[in-house]
Amino acid sequence: MKNLAIFDLDNTLINTDSDHSWPQYLIKKGLVDVAETEAQNEKFYRDYQNGCLDIDAFLKFHLAPLARYSKEELAEFHREFMAEFITPHISPMQRMLVQSHQMAGDETLVISSTNEFIITPICHLFGITNIIGTQLETGVDGRYTGNYIGTPSLKEGKITRLNQWLAERGETLESYGKTYFYSDSKNDLPLLRLVNEPVAVNPDAELEQEAKAKGWPILNFK
Repeated sequence: MKNLAIFDLDNTLINTDSDHSWPQYLIKKGLVDVAETEAQNEKFYRDYQNGCLDIDAFLKFHLAPLARYSKEELAEFHREFMAEFITPHISPMQRMLVQSHQMAGDETLVISSTNEFIITPICHLFGITNIIGTQLETGVDGRYTGNYIGTPSLKEGKITRLNQWLAERGETLESYGKTYFYSDSKNDLPLLRLVNEPVAVNPDAELEQEAKAKGWPILNFK
C-alpha cells in the first residue's frame, strides 16, 4: 500500500515565509505603497504566528496587487521573487527529505495556506505536482480578480481541502498505508493530529511542546 507524504511549505520546506516575503518583494520593486504595505504585512504575520489571523482581511490585502497585472507580468515578477527571496532559503536537507519520499514511491503533496500563485512554482522546484493552496478567482479577462474561492487552506481548512483532493481521486486517508505531515506551525495541529505520522519541522514553541509530549519526530533545517 502506497504512503502519502504531505508537506507544509513556509518554514517547513523553505526556511522563510513566502506569504510574508512576497509583499517585501513588491515593496522593493516599487509596486506598492511602502509604509502601508510594511505595516499590514508585519501585522498579519504576527497574527498568523499568534494563531489569530483574520484570513478574509489578510487575503483582501494580499491578493489585491495580483489584480493589477496580467498573468504574464506576474510570472516574470515571480521568477525574480523566487531567485532572490525563496531559492536561497532552501537547504539540501529539505530537498533530500522530499526526494527520500519520492524515491520510496510515496505520493507527495503540499498543503499551504499561501495562495496557489505563490506556491506552485516553489513546489515544482521540489518536483511536487500535487499542490493545495488558497484558490484564486480568475475573471473573464484571464486576470486574477483579487478574490479567493473555496475554503482557505488554513488550520482546519487544510483538512477540508485535503478531503476534497482525496475525494477527487476516489480515495480517503485510509487508502494509504502511512500518512505523513511535516509542518512548523501550531496552526497545523488539526492536520498533524489527524495523520498517523506527524513530524514537526522548525517548530514554533506550541508545536514543539506538543511534539515532545506525544513523541513526534522533530527536525530542524535552520
